[in-house]
Amino acid sequence: MQNLKYLIVVCILFIACKTEKVETANSIIDKAIEVAGGEKFVDAEIVFDFRDKQYTAIRKNEIYQYEREFKDATQVIRDVLNNEGFKRFINNEEVVVADTMSVKYAASVNSVHYFALLPYGLNDAAVIKEDLGSVSIKGKNYHKIKVTFQQEGGGEDFEDVFLYWVNTETYTVDYLAYSYQEASGVGIRFREAYNVRTINGLRFVDYNNLKPKDESLNLLDTDKAFEAGNLKLLSKIELKNITVK
Repeated sequence: MQNLKYLIVVCILFIACKTEKVETANSIIDKAIEVAGGEKFVDAEIVFDFRDKQYTAIRKNEIYQYEREFKDATQVIRDVLNNEGFKRFINNEEVVVADTMSVKYAASVNSVHYFALLPYGLNDAAVIKEDLGSVSIKGKNYHKIKVTFQQEGGGEDFEDVFLYWVNTETYTVDYLAYSYQEASGVGIRFREAYNVRTINGLRFVDYNNLKPKDESLNLLDTDKAFEAGNLKLLSKIELKNITVK
């Protein structure tokens, strides 16, 4: 009888382990996107100001158009990036842009929209996600997710590496870091989210944008450096006048 009871307990524990869903990098990011607005990102028109420019993101399922508009002296410049490529308009007239500059402008437009709409976009086909385990930042537990990109479809900066810290309870992305290629080598930035607000169902944040005091810091150690006070504030990333339709 004792052996039978033991066998029953073992079976119950085995079934419990089998039915318990193991989280993966993909499932964690799926939850983070859902918490931030999920399907609302798929069909939306989002307008916001960043520094001295106005940005507009229009999405209809797989069709997207990212815009930025600003004044330069007496001219109004509008850059448009969509599924068909990049175009520049000056005072509503399309102008020819050299290929080298077109790539530069397109990357700049895409970068601002990428960060503004995070974590939406982290399920794009070119994204490769890896769960680096759980860590603690300021007394809260986080999933530490590494993101890299395939060369095909990964854009001009496909070699960049990103880290996202997703709260294990709320599944909000509270911190992120990334490395990027620059003339002098590899640069690193760490961003701390603040001023969280929800507008028409979509979550937006601003960031404290920090850099390492020690330029030899490894990207993977930026969370430890942040906790130790070894990062310094470089700038504020603030989105203003946000509207969502």
